Amino acid sequence: MAEQSLYVEGPAVPALRVEAASGRRLLVRQGADPVQRSSHRGLHYARTGRFVSPLPPPRAFLARSLRDSPDRSARWAHHFTSALRSSPNGPLHQGDWQVLRSLTGWFADANWAKLLAHDPDRGHLTWFGYGDPAEDARDLLPLRALSAPDAPRVKAYRRQYREGVLPPVLLWWVSGLNSPVVLDGHDRLTAALAEGGRPELLVLTRARPIGWAERAVRGRVEAYERQVRGQRATGGPLAPVLISQESRRFAADLTALAETPDLTRAWPLPGGPAAWQRAVDVYAPGWVAGPGD
Repeated sequence: MAEQSLYVEGPAVPALRVEAASGRRLLVRQGADPVQRSSHRGLHYARTGRFVSPLPPPRAFLARSLRDSPDRSARWAHHFTSALRSSPNGPLHQGDWQVLRSLTGWFADANWAKLLAHDPDRGHLTWFGYGDPAEDARDLLPLRALSAPDAPRVKAYRRQYREGVLPPVLLWWVSGLNSPVVLDGHDRLTAALAEGGRPELLVLTRARPIGWAERAVRGRVEAYERQVRGQRATGGPLAPVLISQESRRFAADLTALAETPDLTRAWPLPGGPAAWQRAVDVYAPGWVAGPGD
């Protein structure tokens, strides 16, 4: 379940937001950074180097105070959302939000190391992997270039990782990109990977409307009951095992449904495709996106 659920009264339009134009052109604006475009196979992107985290760096004393807390993830989620509420350049806008511990079935172990080895400012993230370079199969997009593993702040975070106190990396699920982006914690991400580990994650998403999960679950419950009745009617020595397996799948399905992110809101890009191309020319000169299909 969500580590944190919250309702936000405003603003109507946040400082950090997705803007869209025809041809699958997307721009994630914080001022004007970064420029990104999606295609039928994945995400072609260009970063401008202007993104700044909407949150202040977490203090070391807070990280150490939460090390042994039984509700560590929930407390970090509360800390991040409280800071986002008062941030002048974050993504929160009116509506229901949630902070998840991860995204069910999203992150592949094999893809983590690729972030340190292959994170160009202009590149491509594959959604499916067929026919694309192996290094393009990455599971998240940093909004700025990752620092070197020996950068001073990264070295401090590497010590925190070894001590077991490194704060989570906060991601933001952007459905139009079909990818989470790093909202806060680029250096913490580098630190965990440089130590040969995996970062602890929290994922900010919009929450589904009240009652959506109950309606979606209803059909899954009916299907589960039919399958269990069928196994019992068939009988046989394997029936208890098959029922147990189906019960585990059912429980996993319920968890996934309860945590399904809502679509990320996008605002129309004033000026449409022409304005999008002008932004490319100014902030990512020379970049040519892949086919938009």
